[in-house]
Amino acid sequence: MAARAGVSVGTVSNVLNRPQLVAPATRARVQQAIAALGFVRNESARQLRAGRSRTLGLVVLDVSNPFFTDVARGVEDAVTQAGLAVVLCNSDQRVERERAYLDLLEEQRVQGILITPVAGVSQRLRQLRRRGTPVVLVDRWAATPNQCSVSVDDVQGGQLAAAHLVGQGHQRIAFVGGPFGIKQVQDRYDGASAVVREAGLPASALTVVETPALNFAAGRAAGERIAGMPPRRRPTAAFCANDLVALGLLQEMTRRRLQVPGDLAIVGYDDIDFAAAAAVPLSSVRQPRDQLGRAAAELLLEETAGHRSHRHRQLVFAPELVVRDSSDHHRRRPRNRADSPSPAAAASPS
Repeated sequence: MAARAGVSVGTVSNVLNRPQLVAPATRARVQQAIAALGFVRNESARQLRAGRSRTLGLVVLDVSNPFFTDVARGVEDAVTQAGLAVVLCNSDQRVERERAYLDLLEEQRVQGILITPVAGVSQRLRQLRRRGTPVVLVDRWAATPNQCSVSVDDVQGGQLAAAHLVGQGHQRIAFVGGPFGIKQVQDRYDGASAVVREAGLPASALTVVETPALNFAAGRAAGERIAGMPPRRRPTAAFCANDLVALGLLQEMTRRRLQVPGDLAIVGYDDIDFAAAAAVPLSSVRQPRDQLGRAAAELLLEETAGHRSHRHRQLVFAPELVVRDSSDHHRRRPRNRADSPSPAAAASPS
């Protein structure tokens, strides 16, 4: 390639790695030679010489959850602007799978790792940082000042949801979500529980319907349990730990011909795009998902670049309640007999 362009090997290297050092005319000749020969850079060899890759790792709890998809989009936008790439890993809320991915990312010499840990900051994460791999927590608050994190005030989010439901007159509320080993679940429950206490309601006013996961199927299973309760004991409202659970619960209520919000008002968490598009638009506590990802990536890029001005920060964003038909009786008029189509009308083509 150097011979074809009539330059030295060092000049070719500069065009590939430090193009600003090469005169435009010379750079154009080298680029023409690259195109003519179909040259593809051996990035693995380059990374081996440099001692680290041009990638960052992103480990999320559940890649099927649109919340993490939006977070990943924010991460990707920031990282791409810096000329790097993102390796996305799905821990599936399993500690052993998270550990395996961390091992793989360290072996690949990623510049840094963004992670929503399954069970807090593990010894493995501390080990990574001691060995020189920066780690930024995403959707988690760092308990120590020597680590960066980006999170949302989930206690406040739980308070917003519960205050809305109590304000609608509900005195039997279900908290639907789990497992409680996930800190966000515990924080959201704590916020809701505090509001119930402050409202002077008995502890029994908040019923826990714990789920094994934060997904659609778990929401449907929780709906079966709630629908099976005696009507006089059944909650009249539910605050779900995320929107996927809430949407599963909503579908199960609909399947059993229970009215939302007439029989059960529902509030979710995250405000994913599907929330507003549900058959009964879902009230939800909104998190700035894209902004979370972008802010976390920017903190990691700053730390990996070794800027002297870098200082570890724990950024906490405020949630926002978005009220829609699923929890607001004033927005959605309960269906009565006159509203229901006759069997003949239901069978007629439109």
